[in-house]
Amino acid sequence: MSQNKKVYVAMSADIIHVGHINIIKKAAELGELYVGVLSDEAIAEYKRYPLMNCAERMSIIGSLQGVSHVLVQSSLDYEENLRLLKPDYVVHGDDWRVGLQAVIRAKVISILKEWGGQLVEVPYTAGVSIEKLKGKIDSHGVLTETRRSRLANLLKVKKQVRVLEAHNGLTGLIVENTRVVKEDRIASFDAIWVSSLCDSTAKGKPDIELVDTSSRLDTINEIMEVTTKPIILDGDTGGMLEHFVFNVKTLERIGVSAIIIEDKMGLKKNSLFGTDVEQHQDTIAHFSEKIRAGKHAQQTKDFMIIARCESLILDKGLDDAIKRTSAYVQAGADGIMIHSRKEDPSEIFEFCDRFIALFPNVPIVVVPSSFSAVYEEELAKHGVNIVIYANHLIRSAFPAMQATAQSILEHGRGKEASEKYCMSIKDIITLIPEAN
Repeated sequence: MSQNKKVYVAMSADIIHVGHINIIKKAAELGELYVGVLSDEAIAEYKRYPLMNCAERMSIIGSLQGVSHVLVQSSLDYEENLRLLKPDYVVHGDDWRVGLQAVIRAKVISILKEWGGQLVEVPYTAGVSIEKLKGKIDSHGVLTETRRSRLANLLKVKKQVRVLEAHNGLTGLIVENTRVVKEDRIASFDAIWVSSLCDSTAKGKPDIELVDTSSRLDTINEIMEVTTKPIILDGDTGGMLEHFVFNVKTLERIGVSAIIIEDKMGLKKNSLFGTDVEQHQDTIAHFSEKIRAGKHAQQTKDFMIIARCESLILDKGLDDAIKRTSAYVQAGADGIMIHSRKEDPSEIFEFCDRFIALFPNVPIVVVPSSFSAVYEEELAKHGVNIVIYANHLIRSAFPAMQATAQSILEHGRGKEASEKYCMSIKDIITLIPEAN
Protein backbone atom coordinates (compact mmCIF):
# COMPACT_ATOMS: atom_id res chain seq x y z
CA MET A 1 0.00 0.00 0.00
CA SER A 2 1.23 3.47 -0.88
CA GLN A 3 1.46 5.55 2.28
CA ASN A 4 -0.74 8.65 2.67
CA LYS A 5 -2.50 8.09 -0.64
CA LYS A 6 -6.28 8.32 -0.75
CA VAL A 7 -8.14 6.04 -3.12
CA TYR A 8 -11.82 6.33 -3.97
CA VAL A 9 -14.16 3.72 -5.44
CA ALA A 10 -17.90 4.14 -5.98
CA MET A 11 -20.23 1.19 -6.34
CA SER A 12 -23.82 0.21 -5.83
CA ALA A 13 -22.82 -3.01 -4.03
CA ASP A 14 -26.32 -4.36 -4.61
CA ILE A 15 -24.99 -7.69 -5.86
CA ILE A 16 -21.31 -8.33 -5.12
CA HIS A 17 -19.45 -10.31 -7.78
CA VAL A 18 -15.83 -11.12 -8.68
CA GLY A 19 -15.51 -7.91 -10.70
CA HIS A 20 -16.12 -5.84 -7.56
CA ILE A 21 -13.57 -7.86 -5.61
CA ASN A 22 -10.96 -7.30 -8.34
CA ILE A 23 -11.53 -3.53 -8.24
CA ILE A 24 -11.35 -3.38 -4.44
CA LYS A 25 -8.16 -5.44 -4.41
CA LYS A 26 -6.50 -3.20 -7.01
CA ALA A 27 -7.67 -0.02 -5.28
CA ALA A 28 -6.40 -1.17 -1.86
CA GLU A 29 -2.93 -1.68 -3.34
CA LEU A 30 -2.80 2.01 -4.25
CA GLY A 31 -3.51 3.45 -0.80
CA GLU A 32 -6.12 3.98 1.90
CA LEU A 33 -9.40 2.93 0.34
CA TYR A 34 -12.61 4.91 0.64
CA VAL A 35 -15.69 3.27 -0.90
CA GLY A 36 -18.69 5.42 -1.76
CA VAL A 37 -21.81 3.26 -1.68
CA LEU A 38 -24.56 4.63 -3.90
CA SER A 39 -27.66 5.67 -2.02
CA ASP A 40 -30.96 3.91 -2.59
CA GLU A 41 -32.17 6.96 -4.51
CA ALA A 42 -29.10 6.98 -6.77
CA ILE A 43 -29.51 3.31 -7.66
CA ALA A 44 -33.24 3.72 -8.22
CA GLU A 45 -32.52 6.60 -10.59
CA TYR A 46 -29.87 4.68 -12.53
CA LYS A 47 -31.15 1.10 -12.56
CA ARG A 48 -34.02 -0.04 -10.36
CA TYR A 49 -34.87 -0.19 -6.70
CA PRO A 50 -31.99 -2.00 -4.95
CA LEU A 51 -32.36 -5.47 -3.52
CA MET A 52 -30.80 -4.32 -0.21
CA ASN A 53 -31.03 -0.93 1.44
CA CYS A 54 -28.07 1.41 1.74
CA ALA A 55 -27.25 0.57 5.35
CA GLU A 56 -27.10 -3.15 4.56
CA ARG A 57 -24.90 -2.58 1.52
CA MET A 58 -22.53 -0.31 3.47
CA SER A 59 -22.19 -2.98 6.17
CA ILE A 60 -21.23 -5.61 3.59
CA ILE A 61 -18.67 -3.35 1.87
CA GLY A 62 -17.17 -2.31 5.20
CA SER A 63 -16.49 -5.94 6.06
CA LEU A 64 -14.45 -6.60 2.90
CA GLN A 65 -10.67 -6.89 3.16
CA GLY A 66 -8.85 -3.78 1.98
CA VAL A 67 -11.71 -1.32 2.63
CA SER A 68 -10.73 1.36 5.17
CA HIS A 69 -13.70 3.71 5.05
CA VAL A 70 -17.28 3.55 3.78
CA LEU A 71 -19.46 6.57 3.00
CA VAL A 72 -22.62 7.32 1.04
CA GLN A 73 -22.50 8.65 -2.52
CA SER A 74 -25.86 10.35 -2.86
CA SER A 75 -25.99 10.43 -6.67
CA LEU A 76 -24.27 9.02 -9.74
CA ASP A 77 -22.28 12.25 -9.85
CA TYR A 78 -18.98 11.82 -7.99
CA GLU A 79 -18.36 15.54 -7.48
CA GLU A 80 -19.54 15.94 -3.88
CA ASN A 81 -17.41 13.10 -2.51
CA LEU A 82 -14.41 13.88 -4.69
CA ARG A 83 -14.28 17.47 -3.45
CA LEU A 84 -14.73 16.25 0.14
CA LEU A 85 -11.92 13.66 -0.01
CA LYS A 86 -9.66 14.98 -2.79
CA PRO A 87 -8.40 11.44 -3.52
CA ASP A 88 -5.14 10.76 -5.30
CA TYR A 89 -6.80 7.97 -7.26
CA VAL A 90 -10.27 7.02 -8.42
CA VAL A 91 -10.54 3.38 -9.46
CA HIS A 92 -13.24 2.05 -11.78
CA GLY A 93 -13.73 -0.72 -14.33
CA ASP A 94 -12.90 0.30 -17.88
CA ASP A 95 -16.41 -0.59 -19.09
CA TRP A 96 -17.64 2.96 -18.42
CA ARG A 97 -15.61 4.47 -21.28
CA VAL A 98 -18.60 3.98 -23.55
CA GLY A 99 -22.32 3.90 -22.95
CA LEU A 100 -24.47 5.57 -20.34
CA GLN A 101 -21.67 6.37 -17.86
CA ALA A 102 -19.21 7.95 -20.30
CA VAL A 103 -20.38 11.46 -19.36
CA ILE A 104 -19.85 10.73 -15.66
CA ARG A 105 -16.35 9.41 -16.39
CA ALA A 106 -15.40 12.57 -18.27
CA LYS A 107 -16.49 14.73 -15.33
CA VAL A 108 -14.48 12.61 -12.86
CA ILE A 109 -11.34 13.08 -14.96
CA SER A 110 -11.93 16.83 -15.14
CA ILE A 111 -12.37 17.20 -11.37
CA LEU A 112 -9.33 15.05 -10.54
CA LYS A 113 -7.12 17.31 -12.68
CA GLU A 114 -7.76 20.18 -10.25
CA TRP A 115 -5.43 18.60 -7.65
CA GLY A 116 -3.42 16.21 -9.82
CA GLY A 117 -5.52 13.15 -9.10
CA GLN A 118 -5.56 10.17 -11.42
CA LEU A 119 -8.18 7.81 -12.79
CA VAL A 120 -7.12 4.16 -12.69
CA GLU A 121 -9.22 1.78 -14.77
CA VAL A 122 -9.28 -1.94 -14.13
CA PRO A 123 -9.98 -4.22 -17.12
CA TYR A 124 -13.62 -5.25 -17.19
CA THR A 125 -14.23 -8.75 -15.83
CA ALA A 126 -15.83 -10.44 -18.82
CA GLY A 127 -19.08 -12.27 -18.32
CA VAL A 128 -20.21 -10.69 -15.05
CA SER A 129 -22.22 -7.59 -14.25
CA ILE A 130 -24.91 -6.58 -11.81
CA GLU A 131 -27.41 -6.27 -14.63
CA LYS A 132 -26.69 -9.77 -15.95
CA LEU A 133 -26.89 -11.31 -12.49
CA LYS A 134 -30.02 -9.30 -11.71
CA GLY A 135 -31.48 -10.48 -15.03
CA LYS A 136 -30.93 -14.10 -14.05
CA ILE A 137 -32.68 -13.50 -10.75
CA ASP A 138 -35.57 -11.72 -12.47
CA SER A 139 -35.86 -14.44 -15.13
CA HIS A 140 -37.10 -16.74 -12.38
CA GLY A 141 -39.78 -14.23 -11.48
CA VAL A 142 -40.03 -11.35 -9.05
CA LEU A 143 -41.53 -12.35 -5.74
CA THR A 144 -44.97 -10.93 -5.13
CA GLU A 145 -43.92 -9.30 -1.85
CA THR A 146 -40.87 -7.69 -3.45
CA ARG A 147 -42.78 -6.23 -6.37
CA ARG A 148 -45.77 -5.03 -4.37
CA SER A 149 -43.57 -3.05 -1.97
CA ARG A 150 -41.46 -1.33 -4.63
CA LEU A 151 -43.67 1.69 -5.20
CA ALA A 152 -43.91 2.51 -1.50
CA ASN A 153 -40.14 2.07 -1.21
CA LEU A 154 -39.47 4.28 -4.22
CA LEU A 155 -41.57 7.06 -2.70
CA LYS A 156 -39.34 6.92 0.38
CA VAL A 157 -36.10 7.41 -1.57
CA LYS A 158 -37.07 9.45 -4.65
CA LYS A 159 -38.38 12.96 -4.80
CA GLN A 160 -40.49 12.06 -7.82
CA VAL A 161 -41.53 8.77 -9.44
CA ARG A 162 -41.88 8.70 -13.25
CA VAL A 163 -44.50 6.30 -14.66
CA LEU A 164 -45.37 5.23 -18.23
CA GLU A 165 -48.33 3.20 -19.44
CA ALA A 166 -48.09 -0.33 -20.79
CA HIS A 167 -50.93 -2.35 -22.27
CA ASN A 168 -49.20 -5.65 -23.12
CA GLY A 169 -45.93 -7.48 -22.62
CA LEU A 170 -44.11 -5.67 -25.43
CA THR A 171 -44.94 -2.20 -24.13
CA GLY A 172 -44.03 -3.44 -20.65
CA LEU A 173 -40.55 -4.24 -21.95
CA ILE A 174 -40.27 -0.72 -23.36
CA VAL A 175 -41.09 0.80 -19.98
CA GLU A 176 -38.73 -1.62 -18.26
CA ASN A 177 -35.68 -1.06 -20.45
CA THR A 178 -35.78 2.45 -21.95
CA ARG A 179 -33.06 4.79 -20.66
CA VAL A 180 -31.49 8.01 -21.88
CA VAL A 181 -28.47 10.03 -20.76
CA LYS A 182 -29.38 13.51 -19.54
CA GLU A 183 -26.30 15.57 -18.74
CA ASP A 184 -24.64 13.66 -15.87
CA ARG A 185 -27.51 11.38 -14.99
CA ILE A 186 -29.48 8.54 -16.49
CA ALA A 187 -33.24 8.87 -16.89
CA SER A 188 -35.60 5.90 -16.88
CA PHE A 189 -39.13 5.02 -15.87
CA ASP A 190 -39.75 3.87 -12.32
CA ALA A 191 -43.14 2.19 -12.62
CA ILE A 192 -45.81 0.95 -15.02
CA TRP A 193 -49.34 2.35 -15.38
CA VAL A 194 -51.98 -0.10 -16.58
CA SER A 195 -54.63 2.21 -17.98
CA SER A 196 -58.24 1.24 -18.57
CA LEU A 197 -58.30 3.51 -21.64
CA CYS A 198 -55.23 1.87 -23.18
CA ASP A 199 -56.28 -1.64 -22.20
CA SER A 200 -59.71 -1.10 -23.76
CA THR A 201 -58.29 0.54 -26.89
CA ALA A 202 -55.76 -2.27 -27.41
CA LYS A 203 -58.70 -4.68 -27.35
CA GLY A 204 -60.71 -2.53 -29.78
CA LYS A 205 -63.37 -1.68 -27.20
CA PRO A 206 -64.71 1.64 -25.85
CA ASP A 207 -63.40 3.04 -22.57
CA ILE A 208 -66.61 2.56 -20.57
CA GLU A 209 -65.48 -0.11 -18.08
CA LEU A 210 -66.56 -2.70 -20.65
CA VAL A 211 -63.39 -4.76 -20.24
CA ASP A 212 -64.06 -6.96 -17.23
CA THR A 213 -61.83 -7.61 -14.24
CA SER A 214 -60.63 -11.00 -15.49
CA SER A 215 -59.44 -9.46 -18.75
CA ARG A 216 -57.70 -6.63 -16.90
CA LEU A 217 -55.94 -9.19 -14.70
CA ASP A 218 -54.81 -11.07 -17.82
CA THR A 219 -53.17 -7.88 -19.09
CA ILE A 220 -51.46 -7.31 -15.73
CA ASN A 221 -50.12 -10.87 -15.66
CA GLU A 222 -48.84 -10.54 -19.24
CA ILE A 223 -46.89 -7.42 -18.24
CA MET A 224 -45.69 -8.94 -14.96
CA GLU A 225 -44.18 -11.94 -16.73
CA VAL A 226 -41.61 -9.80 -18.56
CA THR A 227 -41.02 -6.86 -16.20
CA THR A 228 -39.89 -6.11 -12.65
CA LYS A 229 -41.08 -2.55 -12.06
CA PRO A 230 -44.01 -1.77 -9.75
CA ILE A 231 -47.47 -1.62 -11.31
CA ILE A 232 -50.14 1.02 -10.67
CA LEU A 233 -53.59 0.05 -11.89
CA ASP A 234 -56.18 2.44 -13.26
CA GLY A 235 -59.22 1.17 -11.35
CA ASP A 236 -61.77 3.58 -12.86
CA THR A 237 -64.46 4.10 -10.19
CA GLY A 238 -63.53 0.92 -8.33
CA GLY A 239 -66.98 -0.50 -9.14
CA MET A 240 -69.43 -1.51 -6.46
CA LEU A 241 -68.06 -1.29 -2.93
CA GLU A 242 -68.78 -4.97 -2.33
CA HIS A 243 -66.78 -5.90 -5.45
CA PHE A 244 -63.97 -3.44 -4.76
CA VAL A 245 -62.89 -5.10 -1.53
CA PHE A 246 -62.38 -8.43 -3.31
CA ASN A 247 -60.51 -6.76 -6.17
CA VAL A 248 -58.16 -5.12 -3.65
CA LYS A 249 -57.35 -8.52 -2.16
CA THR A 250 -56.71 -9.98 -5.61
CA LEU A 251 -54.46 -7.15 -6.74
CA GLU A 252 -52.53 -7.23 -3.50
CA ARG A 253 -52.07 -10.99 -3.75
CA ILE A 254 -50.63 -10.93 -7.29
CA GLY A 255 -48.18 -8.11 -6.53
CA VAL A 256 -49.76 -4.91 -7.86
CA SER A 257 -48.44 -1.92 -5.89
CA ALA A 258 -51.37 0.48 -6.11
CA ILE A 259 -54.82 1.12 -7.50
CA ILE A 260 -56.16 4.56 -8.35
CA ILE A 261 -59.94 4.99 -8.18
CA GLU A 262 -61.90 8.10 -9.21
CA ASP A 263 -64.77 9.72 -7.37
CA LYS A 264 -67.34 9.33 -10.13
CA MET A 265 -70.32 7.06 -10.53
CA GLY A 266 -72.52 5.72 -13.30
CA LEU A 267 -71.46 4.88 -16.86
CA LYS A 268 -67.84 5.87 -17.30
CA LYS A 269 -66.97 8.75 -19.62
CA ASN A 270 -63.35 9.77 -20.09
CA SER A 271 -62.49 12.66 -17.78
CA LEU A 272 -61.00 14.79 -20.55
CA PHE A 273 -64.50 15.21 -22.00
CA GLY A 274 -65.22 17.25 -18.87
CA THR A 275 -68.68 18.81 -18.82
CA ASP A 276 -69.18 18.20 -22.56
CA VAL A 277 -70.73 14.87 -21.59
CA GLU A 278 -72.88 13.94 -18.62
CA GLN A 279 -70.69 12.82 -15.71
CA HIS A 280 -71.69 12.33 -12.09
CA GLN A 281 -69.38 12.77 -9.14
CA ASP A 282 -69.80 10.42 -6.21
CA THR A 283 -70.73 11.77 -2.81
CA ILE A 284 -67.90 12.37 -0.38
CA ALA A 285 -69.50 10.01 2.13
CA HIS A 286 -69.92 7.09 -0.29
CA PHE A 287 -66.49 7.42 -1.88
CA SER A 288 -64.86 7.70 1.54
CA GLU A 289 -66.69 4.55 2.60
CA LYS A 290 -65.27 2.76 -0.46
CA ILE A 291 -61.74 3.85 0.48
CA ARG A 292 -62.19 2.68 4.08
CA ALA A 293 -63.55 -0.66 2.94
CA GLY A 294 -60.64 -1.19 0.58
CA LYS A 295 -58.07 -0.33 3.25
CA HIS A 296 -59.77 -2.62 5.73
CA ALA A 297 -59.71 -5.48 3.19
CA GLN A 298 -56.01 -5.35 2.38
CA GLN A 299 -53.63 -7.67 4.19
CA THR A 300 -50.29 -5.84 3.93
CA LYS A 301 -49.00 -2.34 4.61
CA ASP A 302 -47.40 -2.02 1.15
CA PHE A 303 -50.47 -1.90 -1.10
CA MET A 304 -51.69 1.63 -1.84
CA ILE A 305 -55.18 2.92 -2.57
CA ILE A 306 -54.96 6.33 -4.23
CA ALA A 307 -58.04 8.54 -4.53
CA ARG A 308 -58.54 10.47 -7.76
CA CYS A 309 -60.50 13.70 -7.44
CA GLU A 310 -62.52 14.93 -10.43
CA SER A 311 -63.61 18.31 -9.06
CA LEU A 312 -61.39 20.34 -11.42
CA ILE A 313 -62.48 18.21 -14.38
CA LEU A 314 -66.12 18.99 -13.59
CA ASP A 315 -65.47 22.73 -12.99
CA LYS A 316 -66.39 22.53 -9.31
CA GLY A 317 -63.36 24.54 -8.25
CA LEU A 318 -60.38 24.29 -5.94
CA ASP A 319 -62.31 24.59 -2.69
CA ASP A 320 -64.39 21.53 -3.58
CA ALA A 321 -61.23 19.61 -4.58
CA ILE A 322 -59.54 20.44 -1.26
CA LYS A 323 -62.66 19.54 0.71
CA ARG A 324 -63.00 16.19 -1.03
CA THR A 325 -59.33 15.19 -0.97
CA SER A 326 -59.09 16.09 2.71
CA ALA A 327 -61.99 13.73 3.40
CA TYR A 328 -60.39 10.99 1.29
CA VAL A 329 -57.14 11.23 3.25
CA GLN A 330 -59.07 11.03 6.49
CA ALA A 331 -60.78 7.91 5.13
CA GLY A 332 -57.37 6.27 4.65
CA ALA A 333 -56.30 7.10 1.08
CA ASP A 334 -52.54 6.55 0.63
CA GLY A 335 -52.28 9.29 -1.97
CA ILE A 336 -54.30 11.77 -4.00
CA MET A 337 -54.49 12.11 -7.77
CA ILE A 338 -55.67 15.49 -9.00
CA HIS A 339 -56.74 15.80 -12.64
CA SER A 340 -57.37 18.74 -14.97
CA ARG A 341 -58.35 19.15 -18.61
CA LYS A 342 -56.84 22.62 -18.95
CA GLU A 343 -53.63 23.24 -20.91
CA ASP A 344 -52.49 25.74 -18.29
CA PRO A 345 -51.29 23.88 -15.17
CA SER A 346 -51.95 26.85 -12.85
CA GLU A 347 -54.93 25.26 -11.09
CA ILE A 348 -52.95 22.05 -10.58
CA PHE A 349 -50.11 24.04 -9.03
CA GLU A 350 -52.50 25.93 -6.78
CA PHE A 351 -54.20 22.73 -5.65
CA CYS A 352 -50.86 21.09 -4.86
CA ASP A 353 -49.63 24.09 -2.88
CA ARG A 354 -52.81 24.14 -0.79
CA PHE A 355 -52.93 20.36 -0.35
CA ILE A 356 -49.34 19.88 0.84
CA ALA A 357 -49.84 22.66 3.37
CA LEU A 358 -52.51 20.43 4.91
CA PHE A 359 -50.98 16.99 4.24
CA PRO A 360 -47.21 17.32 3.63
CA ASN A 361 -46.61 13.56 3.80
CA VAL A 362 -49.39 12.35 1.48
CA PRO A 363 -48.19 11.64 -2.10
CA ILE A 364 -49.71 13.69 -4.92
CA VAL A 365 -50.19 12.11 -8.36
CA VAL A 366 -50.77 13.97 -11.63
CA VAL A 367 -51.38 12.87 -15.21
CA PRO A 368 -50.17 15.73 -17.46
CA SER A 369 -52.09 14.75 -20.59
CA SER A 370 -53.80 18.12 -21.16
CA PHE A 371 -51.05 20.27 -19.63
CA SER A 372 -48.31 18.32 -21.40
CA ALA A 373 -45.95 21.32 -21.77
CA VAL A 374 -45.19 21.31 -18.05
CA TYR A 375 -41.81 19.90 -17.01
CA GLU A 376 -41.39 17.30 -14.30
CA GLU A 377 -39.13 19.73 -12.41
CA GLU A 378 -41.96 22.28 -12.28
CA LEU A 379 -44.33 19.68 -10.89
CA ALA A 380 -41.76 18.64 -8.30
CA LYS A 381 -41.48 22.24 -7.07
CA HIS A 382 -45.18 22.08 -6.23
CA GLY A 383 -44.85 18.78 -4.38
CA VAL A 384 -45.95 16.30 -7.06
CA ASN A 385 -44.56 12.87 -6.15
CA ILE A 386 -45.81 10.70 -9.03
CA VAL A 387 -46.06 11.75 -12.68
CA ILE A 388 -47.96 9.35 -14.94
CA TYR A 389 -47.66 9.44 -18.73
CA ALA A 390 -50.93 7.64 -19.08
CA ASN A 391 -51.49 6.84 -22.76
CA HIS A 392 -48.46 7.78 -24.83
CA LEU A 393 -47.41 4.34 -26.07
CA ILE A 394 -50.87 3.42 -27.38
CA ARG A 395 -51.29 6.89 -28.93
CA SER A 396 -47.93 6.65 -30.72
CA ALA A 397 -48.43 3.03 -31.82
CA PHE A 398 -51.72 3.58 -33.62
CA PRO A 399 -50.58 6.26 -36.12
CA ALA A 400 -47.38 4.32 -36.86
CA MET A 401 -49.29 1.11 -37.61
CA GLN A 402 -51.92 2.97 -39.60
CA ALA A 403 -49.24 4.67 -41.72
CA THR A 404 -47.65 1.28 -42.40
CA ALA A 405 -50.98 -0.22 -43.51
CA GLN A 406 -51.70 2.76 -45.76
CA SER A 407 -48.23 2.58 -47.32
CA ILE A 408 -48.73 -1.08 -48.27
CA LEU A 409 -52.08 -0.27 -49.90
CA GLU A 410 -50.72 2.77 -51.73
CA HIS A 411 -47.67 1.04 -53.17
CA GLY A 412 -48.98 -2.47 -53.59
CA ARG A 413 -45.91 -3.85 -51.82
CA GLY A 414 -44.17 -3.73 -48.45
CA LYS A 415 -40.77 -2.23 -49.38
CA GLU A 416 -41.62 1.42 -48.67
CA ALA A 417 -43.30 0.61 -45.37
CA SER A 418 -40.39 -1.60 -44.32
CA GLU A 419 -37.83 1.08 -45.06
CA LYS A 420 -39.74 3.99 -43.53
CA TYR A 421 -41.71 2.63 -40.60
CA CYS A 422 -40.44 -0.82 -39.62
CA MET A 423 -37.66 -2.42 -37.63
CA SER A 424 -35.60 -5.00 -39.47
CA ILE A 425 -36.81 -8.58 -39.28
CA LYS A 426 -33.57 -9.50 -37.52
CA ASP A 427 -34.11 -6.83 -34.87
CA ILE A 428 -37.68 -7.88 -34.14
CA ILE A 429 -36.64 -11.55 -33.91
CA THR A 430 -33.92 -10.70 -31.38
CA LEU A 431 -35.95 -8.07 -29.53
CA ILE A 432 -37.40 -10.54 -27.09
CA PRO A 433 -34.72 -12.46 -25.16
CA GLU A 434 -34.98 -16.23 -25.01
CA ALA A 435 -35.72 -17.82 -21.67
CA ASN A 436 -32.65 -18.75 -19.66
